[in-house]
Amino acid sequence: MSERWVIHLPVVAGDLVAAQRLARVVAHWTHVLPQTDPAGTTVSAEDDQNVRHWAFCDRRMPDGRRCLLWPDHDSECSRRPRWR
Repeated sequence: MSERWVIHLPVVAGDLVAAQRLARVVAHWTHVLPQTDPAGTTVSAEDDQNVRHWAFCDRRMPDGRRCLLWPDHDSECSRRPRWR
């Protein structure tokens, strides 16, 4: 077993888009903690937690880190968030 542990923090939203938006806000808010990986944030339906949806773009950038834009964005990937 790995020596890493993941914290699951349930937060409720009314729909997928609202959940992704809220997840991005929470992830950005916690970025000051070195233990967090905001770009790895996902959301799921309460009754189907095995199906996860990215809160950020899931593409890796040349430096190996994930893009911090929203999923399915049209522009070039970036580590600087852009608000819709």
